[in-house]
Amino acid sequence: MTAPLATNAADLVAVSVAGSIAHPGFPGLPAEPYRLASDGTAFLLPTYGGIIYNVSVGDRAFGWAADCIHPGVSIKQPEDTRNRGLNVYACIGNRAKVMTGQAAGTVGVVTGKSGRFSEQVIIHFPKDARAKMAVGDQIIIRSEGMGMTLTDHPEVMLKGIAPNLLALLPNRREGARIDFGVTATIPAHLVGAGLGLTSEGGSIHMQSTDRAQLAERGLDKLRLGDLVALEDTDSRYNHGYLRGAHAIGVVCATDGPRAGYGPGICLLMTAPAGQLGSFITPDANIADLLAVEA
Repeated sequence: MTAPLATNAADLVAVSVAGSIAHPGFPGLPAEPYRLASDGTAFLLPTYGGIIYNVSVGDRAFGWAADCIHPGVSIKQPEDTRNRGLNVYACIGNRAKVMTGQAAGTVGVVTGKSGRFSEQVIIHFPKDARAKMAVGDQIIIRSEGMGMTLTDHPEVMLKGIAPNLLALLPNRREGARIDFGVTATIPAHLVGAGLGLTSEGGSIHMQSTDRAQLAERGLDKLRLGDLVALEDTDSRYNHGYLRGAHAIGVVCATDGPRAGYGPGICLLMTAPAGQLGSFITPDANIADLLAVEA
Protein backbone atom coordinates (compact mmCIF):
# COMPACT_ATOMS: atom_id res chain seq x y z
CA MET A 1 0.00 0.00 0.00
CA THR A 2 3.05 2.27 0.13
CA ALA A 3 3.70 3.24 -3.49
CA PRO A 4 6.86 5.12 -4.51
CA LEU A 5 6.31 8.89 -4.63
CA ALA A 6 7.84 11.23 -7.19
CA THR A 7 9.35 14.26 -5.43
CA ASN A 8 12.08 16.86 -5.90
CA ALA A 9 14.03 15.39 -2.96
CA ALA A 10 17.24 15.32 -5.00
CA ASP A 11 17.12 19.13 -5.21
CA LEU A 12 16.62 19.80 -1.51
CA VAL A 13 19.26 21.56 0.58
CA ALA A 14 20.39 19.90 3.82
CA VAL A 15 21.30 22.49 6.46
CA SER A 16 22.04 22.48 10.18
CA VAL A 17 19.75 24.09 12.74
CA ALA A 18 20.21 23.80 16.47
CA GLY A 19 18.76 24.62 19.85
CA SER A 20 19.17 23.84 23.51
CA ILE A 21 16.87 21.85 25.77
CA ALA A 22 14.21 24.29 26.98
CA HIS A 23 13.25 24.76 30.62
CA PRO A 24 9.52 24.48 31.42
CA GLY A 25 8.00 27.86 32.25
CA PHE A 26 5.02 29.60 33.82
CA PRO A 27 3.81 33.21 33.51
CA GLY A 28 5.88 35.65 35.55
CA LEU A 29 4.70 37.30 38.75
CA PRO A 30 2.25 38.69 39.75
CA ALA A 31 0.32 36.18 37.60
CA GLU A 32 -0.71 32.95 39.32
CA PRO A 33 0.57 29.71 37.82
CA TYR A 34 -2.92 28.16 37.77
CA ARG A 35 -4.85 27.60 34.56
CA LEU A 36 -8.57 27.03 34.02
CA ALA A 37 -10.07 23.76 32.85
CA SER A 38 -13.03 23.72 30.46
CA ASP A 39 -15.44 23.61 33.43
CA GLY A 40 -13.85 26.65 35.06
CA THR A 41 -11.92 24.83 37.80
CA ALA A 42 -8.31 25.81 38.39
CA PHE A 43 -5.54 23.27 37.88
CA LEU A 44 -1.77 23.10 38.17
CA LEU A 45 -0.13 20.40 36.04
CA PRO A 46 3.16 19.88 34.18
CA THR A 47 3.12 21.45 30.73
CA TYR A 48 5.34 21.59 27.65
CA GLY A 49 9.11 22.00 27.73
CA GLY A 50 12.08 20.29 29.34
CA ILE A 51 12.99 16.61 29.33
CA ILE A 52 10.02 14.26 29.72
CA TYR A 53 11.38 10.99 31.04
CA ASN A 54 8.32 8.74 30.90
CA VAL A 55 6.22 9.92 27.92
CA SER A 56 7.36 9.04 24.41
CA VAL A 57 6.12 9.10 20.83
CA GLY A 58 4.02 5.96 20.46
CA ASP A 59 2.45 6.31 23.93
CA ARG A 60 -1.17 7.24 24.51
CA ALA A 61 -2.19 10.87 23.90
CA PHE A 62 -4.88 10.89 26.62
CA GLY A 63 -4.96 10.14 30.33
CA TRP A 64 -1.78 11.82 31.57
CA ALA A 65 -1.89 14.20 34.54
CA ALA A 66 -0.54 16.92 32.28
CA ASP A 67 -1.42 19.91 30.09
CA CYS A 68 -0.24 19.42 26.49
CA ILE A 69 3.03 17.65 27.33
CA HIS A 70 5.65 17.26 24.60
CA PRO A 71 6.96 13.68 24.60
CA GLY A 72 10.74 13.30 24.81
CA VAL A 73 12.82 16.48 24.64
CA SER A 74 11.85 20.04 23.69
CA ILE A 75 14.43 22.47 22.30
CA LYS A 76 14.47 26.16 21.37
CA GLN A 77 16.73 29.12 20.68
CA PRO A 78 16.75 32.04 23.16
CA GLU A 79 16.61 34.68 20.41
CA ASP A 80 13.23 34.97 18.64
CA THR A 81 14.29 35.18 14.99
CA ARG A 82 16.74 32.30 15.33
CA ASN A 83 14.13 30.27 17.16
CA ARG A 84 11.65 30.91 14.36
CA GLY A 85 14.26 29.63 11.93
CA LEU A 86 14.72 26.49 14.02
CA ASN A 87 10.97 25.88 14.16
CA VAL A 88 10.32 26.41 10.45
CA TYR A 89 13.42 24.59 9.18
CA ALA A 90 13.06 21.48 11.36
CA CYS A 91 11.02 18.78 9.64
CA ILE A 92 9.25 15.78 11.13
CA GLY A 93 11.51 12.79 10.58
CA ASN A 94 14.78 14.79 10.56
CA ARG A 95 17.68 13.29 12.51
CA ALA A 96 18.95 15.13 15.58
CA LYS A 97 22.18 14.67 17.51
CA VAL A 98 23.12 15.64 21.07
CA MET A 99 26.32 17.72 20.94
CA THR A 100 27.02 18.46 24.62
CA GLY A 101 26.63 16.85 28.04
CA GLN A 102 26.65 13.24 29.22
CA ALA A 103 24.45 12.05 26.33
CA ALA A 104 26.66 13.62 23.61
CA GLY A 105 26.60 11.60 20.41
CA THR A 106 23.09 10.20 20.91
CA VAL A 107 20.96 10.36 17.77
CA GLY A 108 17.21 11.05 17.83
CA VAL A 109 14.42 12.10 15.49
CA VAL A 110 12.17 15.18 15.25
CA THR A 111 8.56 14.20 16.06
CA GLY A 112 6.75 17.53 16.39
CA LYS A 113 6.68 21.30 16.77
CA SER A 114 4.48 23.02 19.34
CA GLY A 115 4.35 25.36 22.34
CA ARG A 116 2.26 28.42 23.20
CA PHE A 117 3.27 30.18 19.98
CA SER A 118 5.18 27.56 18.01
CA GLU A 119 8.37 28.09 19.97
CA GLN A 120 9.60 24.54 20.60
CA VAL A 121 10.78 21.60 18.49
CA ILE A 122 10.07 18.12 19.89
CA ILE A 123 12.65 15.35 19.54
CA HIS A 124 12.53 11.69 20.50
CA PHE A 125 15.58 10.18 22.17
CA PRO A 126 15.76 6.77 23.87
CA LYS A 127 14.81 6.88 27.55
CA ASP A 128 18.27 5.85 28.75
CA ALA A 129 19.76 8.84 26.89
CA ARG A 130 17.14 11.21 28.33
CA ALA A 131 18.25 10.15 31.83
CA LYS A 132 21.72 11.54 31.04
CA MET A 133 20.56 14.84 29.55
CA ALA A 134 20.30 18.24 31.20
CA VAL A 135 18.41 21.44 30.44
CA GLY A 136 20.68 23.54 28.24
CA ASP A 137 22.31 20.65 26.37
CA GLN A 138 22.87 21.57 22.72
CA ILE A 139 21.16 19.55 19.99
CA ILE A 140 21.79 19.89 16.25
CA ILE A 141 19.29 18.87 13.55
CA ARG A 142 20.08 17.98 9.95
CA SER A 143 17.20 19.91 8.41
CA GLU A 144 15.98 18.53 5.10
CA GLY A 145 12.49 18.80 3.68
CA MET A 146 11.75 22.51 3.31
CA GLY A 147 10.75 23.13 -0.30
CA MET A 148 9.83 19.52 -1.05
CA THR A 149 6.98 18.94 -3.50
CA LEU A 150 5.03 15.97 -4.81
CA THR A 151 5.89 16.12 -8.51
CA ASP A 152 2.71 14.36 -9.66
CA HIS A 153 0.46 16.19 -7.20
CA PRO A 154 1.60 19.84 -7.15
CA GLU A 155 -1.62 21.07 -5.51
CA VAL A 156 -0.74 19.15 -2.34
CA MET A 157 1.40 21.45 -0.21
CA LEU A 158 3.91 19.65 2.01
CA LYS A 159 4.56 21.15 5.43
CA GLY A 160 7.72 20.32 7.36
CA ILE A 161 8.01 16.62 6.53
CA ALA A 162 11.36 14.96 5.91
CA PRO A 163 11.88 12.97 2.69
CA ASN A 164 12.68 9.78 4.61
CA LEU A 165 9.33 9.93 6.46
CA LEU A 166 7.31 10.85 3.36
CA ALA A 167 8.70 7.79 1.58
CA LEU A 168 7.37 5.53 4.37
CA LEU A 169 3.80 6.84 4.50
CA PRO A 170 1.13 4.39 3.29
CA ASN A 171 -0.48 5.88 0.20
CA ARG A 172 -2.60 5.12 -2.82
CA ARG A 173 -3.76 7.02 -5.91
CA GLU A 174 -7.36 7.78 -6.77
CA GLY A 175 -7.16 9.35 -10.22
CA ALA A 176 -5.66 12.82 -9.81
CA ARG A 177 -6.00 12.58 -6.03
CA ILE A 178 -3.51 11.02 -3.64
CA ASP A 179 -4.61 9.45 -0.36
CA PHE A 180 -2.45 8.75 2.70
CA GLY A 181 -3.08 6.32 5.53
CA VAL A 182 -4.18 7.77 8.88
CA THR A 183 -5.37 6.28 12.16
CA ALA A 184 -8.37 8.62 12.49
CA THR A 185 -10.24 11.51 10.89
CA ILE A 186 -11.02 14.66 12.86
CA PRO A 187 -14.14 16.58 11.74
CA ALA A 188 -13.84 20.32 11.28
CA HIS A 189 -15.96 21.14 14.33
CA LEU A 190 -13.40 19.45 16.59
CA VAL A 191 -10.46 21.50 15.32
CA GLY A 192 -9.53 23.88 18.13
CA ALA A 193 -6.70 26.14 19.26
CA GLY A 194 -4.40 27.28 16.47
CA LEU A 195 -7.06 28.20 13.93
CA GLY A 196 -6.06 31.42 12.18
CA LEU A 197 -2.37 31.06 13.03
CA THR A 198 0.35 30.31 10.51
CA SER A 199 0.81 26.69 9.51
CA GLU A 200 4.59 27.06 9.09
CA GLY A 201 5.73 25.32 12.25
CA GLY A 202 3.88 24.88 15.51
CA SER A 203 0.70 22.87 15.97
CA ILE A 204 -3.05 22.98 15.86
CA HIS A 205 -5.13 21.28 18.57
CA MET A 206 -8.10 18.97 18.57
CA GLN A 207 -10.93 19.91 20.92
CA SER A 208 -11.51 17.23 23.55
CA THR A 209 -14.11 18.59 25.99
CA ASP A 210 -16.91 16.42 24.52
CA ARG A 211 -15.59 13.01 25.58
CA ALA A 212 -18.69 11.19 24.30
CA GLN A 213 -18.01 12.56 20.81
CA LEU A 214 -14.38 11.44 20.99
CA ALA A 215 -15.36 7.94 22.09
CA GLU A 216 -17.99 7.71 19.34
CA ARG A 217 -15.34 8.50 16.72
CA GLY A 218 -12.54 6.51 18.35
CA LEU A 219 -10.48 9.66 18.86
CA ASP A 220 -9.97 8.95 22.57
CA LYS A 221 -7.62 6.11 21.57
CA LEU A 222 -5.13 8.32 19.73
CA ARG A 223 -1.41 7.78 20.36
CA LEU A 224 1.39 10.28 20.18
CA GLY A 225 2.85 9.94 16.70
CA ASP A 226 -0.44 8.92 15.07
CA LEU A 227 -1.12 10.29 11.62
CA VAL A 228 -4.56 11.94 11.52
CA ALA A 229 -6.65 13.72 8.91
CA LEU A 230 -8.45 17.03 9.46
CA GLU A 231 -11.62 17.44 7.41
CA ASP A 232 -12.48 20.75 5.71
CA THR A 233 -9.26 22.29 7.00
CA ASP A 234 -7.07 24.45 4.76
CA SER A 235 -3.56 24.81 6.17
CA ARG A 236 -1.68 26.11 3.12
CA TYR A 237 -0.75 29.39 4.80
CA ASN A 238 -2.95 29.64 7.89
CA HIS A 239 -5.19 27.07 9.57
CA GLY A 240 -8.82 27.69 8.67
CA TYR A 241 -12.14 26.14 7.68
CA LEU A 242 -12.71 25.49 3.97
CA ARG A 243 -15.24 22.97 2.66
CA GLY A 244 -13.53 20.29 0.62
CA ALA A 245 -10.06 21.06 1.94
CA HIS A 246 -8.05 18.35 3.66
CA ALA A 247 -5.02 18.27 5.92
CA ILE A 248 -2.91 15.49 7.40
CA GLY A 249 -0.75 15.84 10.49
CA VAL A 250 0.93 13.94 13.30
CA VAL A 251 -0.17 13.96 16.95
CA CYS A 252 2.75 15.63 18.72
CA ALA A 253 1.47 16.63 22.19
CA THR A 254 -0.85 15.17 24.81
CA ASP A 255 -4.34 16.19 25.78
CA GLY A 256 -4.97 18.89 28.40
CA PRO A 257 -7.87 20.13 30.59
CA ARG A 258 -8.33 23.50 28.85
CA ALA A 259 -11.16 24.06 26.37
CA GLY A 260 -9.83 23.85 22.82
CA TYR A 261 -6.54 22.26 23.88
CA GLY A 262 -6.80 18.55 23.25
CA PRO A 263 -3.90 16.72 21.63
CA GLY A 264 -1.62 18.93 19.52
CA ILE A 265 -1.18 18.11 15.83
CA CYS A 266 1.77 19.16 13.67
CA LEU A 267 0.73 19.54 10.01
CA LEU A 268 2.50 17.54 7.32
CA MET A 269 0.46 18.30 4.18
CA THR A 270 -2.70 20.02 2.96
CA ALA A 271 -4.71 20.74 -0.19
CA PRO A 272 -7.72 23.00 -0.78
CA ALA A 273 -10.14 21.18 -3.06
CA GLY A 274 -10.12 17.40 -3.14
CA GLN A 275 -6.56 16.84 -4.34
CA LEU A 276 -5.64 15.16 -1.04
CA GLY A 277 -7.50 12.39 0.75
CA SER A 278 -6.97 9.77 3.42
CA PHE A 279 -7.89 6.23 4.40
CA ILE A 280 -7.84 4.47 7.76
CA THR A 281 -4.94 2.20 8.62
CA PRO A 282 -4.38 1.39 12.32
CA ASP A 283 -0.57 1.25 12.17
CA ALA A 284 -0.04 4.75 10.75
CA ASN A 285 2.19 6.02 13.57
CA ILE A 286 5.60 7.59 13.05
CA ALA A 287 7.11 5.67 16.00
CA ASP A 288 6.38 2.47 14.09
CA LEU A 289 7.17 3.81 10.61
CA LEU A 290 10.54 5.20 11.72
CA ALA A 291 11.23 2.27 14.08
CA VAL A 292 12.31 4.61 16.88
CA GLU A 293 14.27 3.15 19.79
CA ALA A 294 12.39 3.21 23.07
